[in-house]
Amino acid sequence: MAKARHVVVTGGGRGLGAATARRFKEQGYRVTVMARTRAEIEGLADEIGAYAVRIDVGDPASVEAAFMAAGPVDVLVNNAGMMRPSLVTKTDVRVWEEHLKVNLTGAFLCSLKVLPGMISRGHGRIINVAGTPGLTGYSGLAALCASKHGLIGFTRALAAEVGHKGVTVNAVCPGLIDTEALHQGMDVLAEKSGQTKAEVLEAITTRSTQKRLFTAEEVADAIAWLAGPTTSGITGSVLPIDGGELLR
Repeated sequence: MAKARHVVVTGGGRGLGAATARRFKEQGYRVTVMARTRAEIEGLADEIGAYAVRIDVGDPASVEAAFMAAGPVDVLVNNAGMMRPSLVTKTDVRVWEEHLKVNLTGAFLCSLKVLPGMISRGHGRIINVAGTPGLTGYSGLAALCASKHGLIGFTRALAAEVGHKGVTVNAVCPGLIDTEALHQGMDVLAEKSGQTKAEVLEAITTRSTQKRLFTAEEVADAIAWLAGPTTSGITGSVLPIDGGELLR
């Protein structure tokens, strides 16, 4: 019997990360979920039979320890990220640097840990979660957009380097995903703007031609598909899951 492939999902404790971990587990993968605190991932790990590992993706020593604990990796999903809205003129340099460290350097550091093994085995999948901020600009999200645009550049450059070695590197760019974190953000935005939450929801969903939020599960399906056996010819690609938002 063939040994199950091993997938690591960073930022794996909730939202898209949790949905992705569940999807891979359903498909028979051995799953490791990583997050900044073990409390974020232990419940999910117990629920689905995954391995929980603490990681600070922006800290090289933490990344080294986490991937030493995880062992060889066949699929890496760089999902860990942060977002702190702020106008450019009001963005503290420390907040700017934190976005770059978590959203961009984190993917770089984690990829460095899995690439030698993938290359030696002649097979590997790296999938970076960039979101639509990797493809366009949003007012109040300059630090997020800069870091995610960088992540797409990293995706394409790495794909060019390792494509002939059996490793594919791709990015997914979902629009707004219907998660607890998004609803908390809408509550804050509604309070600050004097709108109702329903008005805020209508304003953000009209960006896409489908006028809706996206489920974590449908994005997880796309990630799992990119990791599968039928997509070996897809590398350096960017997959929008945005309901046509970027067509406008």
